[in-house]
Amino acid sequence: MRIGPRTVRNRVVFTAHLTNAAVDGLPSDQHVAYYEARAEGGAGLIITEEHCVHPTDWPYEKVIRGYRPEVVEGYRRITTAVHAHGAVILAQLNHNGGQGSGMYSELPLLAPSPVPDPLFREVPRAVDRADIAELVAGYATVARHCRLGGFDGVELQCSQSSIIRAFLSPETNLRTDCYGGSLGNRARFLLEVVDAVRAELGPDLVLGVRLTGEESIEGGIHLDEAVEVAAMVEATGRVDYVNTSIGMATATLHLIEASMAVPPGYSLFIPSAIRQRISLPVVGVGRFTDPEQADRALAEGHCDLVGVVRGQIADPDFAAKAAAGQPQDIRTCLSCNQECIGRVGMNRWLGCVENPEAGRESVPLPAPRRRGRRVVVVGGGPAGLQAAATAARRGHEVTLYERAENTGGQVIVAASAAGRAEFGVLVRNLEHECTRLGVRLRTGVTVDAAFVRALEPEVVIVATGARPHRPDWGADCERVVDVRDVLEGRTAPSGRVLVFDELGFHQGTSVAETLADRGCAVTVATNAMIVGQDLGLTLDMEGWQRRAHDKSIAQRTDLVPVSATTTDTGVRVALLHHPTGVVSEEEFDAVVCAVHQRPVDGLWKELSGSAFEVHRIGDALSPRRADAAVAEGYRVALAL
Repeated sequence: MRIGPRTVRNRVVFTAHLTNAAVDGLPSDQHVAYYEARAEGGAGLIITEEHCVHPTDWPYEKVIRGYRPEVVEGYRRITTAVHAHGAVILAQLNHNGGQGSGMYSELPLLAPSPVPDPLFREVPRAVDRADIAELVAGYATVARHCRLGGFDGVELQCSQSSIIRAFLSPETNLRTDCYGGSLGNRARFLLEVVDAVRAELGPDLVLGVRLTGEESIEGGIHLDEAVEVAAMVEATGRVDYVNTSIGMATATLHLIEASMAVPPGYSLFIPSAIRQRISLPVVGVGRFTDPEQADRALAEGHCDLVGVVRGQIADPDFAAKAAAGQPQDIRTCLSCNQECIGRVGMNRWLGCVENPEAGRESVPLPAPRRRGRRVVVVGGGPAGLQAAATAARRGHEVTLYERAENTGGQVIVAASAAGRAEFGVLVRNLEHECTRLGVRLRTGVTVDAAFVRALEPEVVIVATGARPHRPDWGADCERVVDVRDVLEGRTAPSGRVLVFDELGFHQGTSVAETLADRGCAVTVATNAMIVGQDLGLTLDMEGWQRRAHDKSIAQRTDLVPVSATTTDTGVRVALLHHPTGVVSEEEFDAVVCAVHQRPVDGLWKELSGSAFEVHRIGDALSPRRADAAVAEGYRVALAL
């Protein structure tokens, strides 16, 4: 497809997103390897993460500071690597305005008006005419650096976290001068930036604009105004395409990078409306996890190109496999948000539950110590499956044994809970990879030490998982059960059910929804200050709160059970409110616990000291989340 002066080989766009890979504000080796992998994997258009255009914008530690002349050398390395594989690459230019932090710059934030962001809670300084001219010049300076660095053009971020968005939105633009009031005035800053950047780029490079179509906040940008802004952008004659977005960081961040609870294509109404108004190519986004969804969006006329970010983080070869007619080989994104959004939110480099190499593409892999080793993996959960797949890919002869009739372990259990079905895709993908690579999968087989020794392996990887552990306060009460007891069908609580959440993640909240869907009157209690406290990292908190309200799930915090006693009609639970020390007693029909498990490590202990290598991974080593299990299986197999 033709986009201004460039032609892209397909409609797949790797849109801008944070990687946390910058070093001292400059592009790094990791940027080069990361973007090159997606270019080699077939992406048509790559748009890098944001490049800040002014020293007042340092919103997080590892941002690329594009206004520094030193960036040009790093730019050249990125663009040379990407162009070698036939992709078109643009840089996204941005100033976050009031949606940032002065922690690193030690400068006040700049914004059209002194309206504090609800997350960062800093009152920005309203820009004057001199500031505006300086910011416009900053965009032009970074555009020049991008031109010198070999980029095919730039994209202006006017979407979820941007001073341009703040000018466009009546919620954050309270000005009464020529930059405020009417939509034409609020768009003035954007149009001035477009003019300045196009003048710096010249006619031979691409200029794109990314717009928020719907902020979903009262008084914010709504679709009708977004369509009008898109028309204004096209009317300049200086812009080559329009990219789209939904939500704003931070008030409606959960809409921008939606979790698996949100259906694919949920935001297609935005590019669809804009495309009906303008003739420029329009990019649509909205949690596309497989090529069929992306093709449907194009075929139905919603957009001209499709943004696929998490899908290409999970599998850099997404586009190439689709083009080759091999969609079944794509390592499909789960939209779990654990290691991509959740990880960068903790100031760490971007990763992926599905793809342990994501965010580490620049790290060279060690050579196998010796190919063709006989490897036995015991346990078919995510740790065991990843270890088996990686070992087979590295040239070893691998057999995996699983006691159950199917692989998957606790992932399959978790996927049976309300709203978590897509989590099971992790097992589907890993099992397919094992089969494709020649791993012998043996299910329904109980393995003991004698069985393993009789196989005469060279390497044994023990991935036998973890078991539920009834907490001491409920040890003598049969009505106190684990979330796995409910999801695996060993018990079916009814009536009034207390779910005690000690883990702060999906275990407690998803089983609470499952029980509410079955007709139970559910109360979730936690020792933390909020139920499901880690759901905020994966952008699942807002959805959980809405669904809990709709399903009449009560939530109580700062509580610790101290005892549980069986009664004639149920179970009496003593709950300590730990901030005050007050203990109260309540009766429920059942108590379901989302608490820490115990490793199943007996086989590892029996095999330790054997003549062959023995490794222990995943929950058998230490019960954690799926990302740790996958990463551990990968690391152990790499070291063989």
